Amino acid sequence: MKGRVVVLDSLRGRAAAALVVDGQLEDLLIDGEGEAPAPEAIYRAVVDRQMKGQGGVFVKLPGATGFLRQVSGLAPGQSVLVQVTGAAEPGKAVPVTTRLLFKSRLCILTPGAPGLNISRRIREEDLREELTALAAEAMQGAAPDLGAILRSACESAEAEEIATDLRAMRDLAEAVLVDTKGGPELLVDAPGAHELAWRDWSDPAPDEVAEAEGSFAAHGVEEMIDAVLDFEVPLPGGGHMVIEPTRALVAVDVNTGADTSPAAGMKANVAAARDLPRQLRLRGLGGQVVVDFAPMPKRDRATLEQVLRAAFRGESAETSLAGWTPLGLYELVRKRDRAPLSELLR
Repeated sequence: MKGRVVVLDSLRGRAAAALVVDGQLEDLLIDGEGEAPAPEAIYRAVVDRQMKGQGGVFVKLPGATGFLRQVSGLAPGQSVLVQVTGAAEPGKAVPVTTRLLFKSRLCILTPGAPGLNISRRIREEDLREELTALAAEAMQGAAPDLGAILRSACESAEAEEIATDLRAMRDLAEAVLVDTKGGPELLVDAPGAHELAWRDWSDPAPDEVAEAEGSFAAHGVEEMIDAVLDFEVPLPGGGHMVIEPTRALVAVDVNTGADTSPAAGMKANVAAARDLPRQLRLRGLGGQVVVDFAPMPKRDRATLEQVLRAAFRGESAETSLAGWTPLGLYELVRKRDRAPLSELLR
């Protein structure tokens, strides 16, 4: 199955979306369960208590507790607008921020970060100038601290469509930003799996969008998900890596398999490094990740680090490559931007 295919269906009674590229599952979105705060939802929260040793404050959300880092000047009982930034670990508060983002398929509005910006992926200077003028007209009269970013999907969109989208997002942002009085309340719900797929997977345009009932089965997505749920990931050349999440970290072990050639370790490590971002994304894993690569000469570490940096460069989730430990393990930290797949499907 060649090409870029977006598959919309349901999984265990919840909306789900899969992105399949050349027959390989690249991304998977599944609606959360219950009323738990989901990433990108915007709330009016109430400050609860300071946590000086942890550099933040707890805030009250409807039916939940959030944790807001690196803040000052907030007093208990004060109302504050926050946005959920990721999935909460079991037994921990929901991570939130006061830096709100209002996202659509064509634009992102940025309260507190004024200015008009065009996606760097749009390179044609004439088009960039046209889009800047269009955005300036649509944002005329907006709050001075409300900025806008035109996304790369604007390159193939009509001017009227872009202007309409900008005005709609501006109206939403301005309505939310003044709604600061009162108790904990959900102001903007998190986007569902199908909405996220339409918003984030439309550029480049897919070759096919399958949305009929049973599309997951017809395109083999269910089998691909079963493979993702397996701890062991086969690698080209007969090697494999084992991905095991624990409470403290995600452990990854790379093995060469039956290959005993001198270059076996490096080949398995490069294959694992290239596939690791996709595996973490599909499994919904984040936090501290520790990789025990297959044995290889120390002189090859720099080459492997280049492969890792290239592999993680296009990831939407913030990732920090920390480097090698004295024991020869490789550490990285990935933002928990979604709930683990194993929890969503249990």
